Amino acid sequence: MTIDSKIYHVPPGKKLDLSKWPTVAPTLTKSKKDYQNLLQEHVKDLSALQQLHYASNRHALLLIFQGMDTAGKDGAIRHVMSGINPQGCEVFSFKQPSAEELEHDFLWRTVCRLPERGRIGIFNRSYYEEVLVVRVHPEDLRNEGLSQQLQDDKSKWDDRYRSIVDFEKHLDRNSTRVVKVFLHISKEEQRKRFLARIDDPEKNWKLSLADIHERKFWKAYVKAYEECLSATSTHHAPWYVVPADNKDDARLIVSQIVLDALKGLKPSYPATTQKHRAELKSIRKMLAK
Repeated sequence: MTIDSKIYHVPPGKKLDLSKWPTVAPTLTKSKKDYQNLLQEHVKDLSALQQLHYASNRHALLLIFQGMDTAGKDGAIRHVMSGINPQGCEVFSFKQPSAEELEHDFLWRTVCRLPERGRIGIFNRSYYEEVLVVRVHPEDLRNEGLSQQLQDDKSKWDDRYRSIVDFEKHLDRNSTRVVKVFLHISKEEQRKRFLARIDDPEKNWKLSLADIHERKFWKAYVKAYEECLSATSTHHAPWYVVPADNKDDARLIVSQIVLDALKGLKPSYPATTQKHRAELKSIRKMLAK
């Protein structure tokens, strides 16, 4: 089964209204068993494509995951990428910036973690936090050492969007494909998942009063996401809004998005040169003795 990932693509240059984007997708499978079979099929295909991607060593793939708390970023990464060879994939989770990171521009700490050619890099949150969390909590700008003039500049968010778009254009020109996924969860579903974390002792550590405090800013976060995704979804670095209230369907959609991205790079095994074939024949003779 092939899922049409294009319907989740944010069109470049158009205003985004998240209230018109569903948080629940049409059910993609008839049963849990069907879901597991389809996910395993996707994982198997991803594993084969990743091997080609690693061998061809021509491009890098950067996957960025953003979403509200409990949207399922960790689970999507864990399930979808379960068949990927760890040698060719790295996952980085970006929390609050360190003192050293705050001494640099807002893109610096993520630039240091970009994937090499032939590899897949996954950012669990990213430089987009600088136009999301920091926008919802503008007092955080004071910790970044910016001049008062820059803090007061009304165009500062547009400037950051432009820096991000220019940065992603630079990556694309230098053979790094950027694909961005926003896991779109409803406020009611988040409430249910918070309650589930309370009820499950093994998940108690995932919930704190700080999470509940952030929930009070839901509308501000929705507005920040709408403006951010509208300003930064481009042909070379698209955003996908994935309905995330149903974790199984979200993971299937994400796996299809990653499959499409890898196929788009058209990876292949390096062609064997005449010189290399001669070397291989020589090696065969040595091994035959």
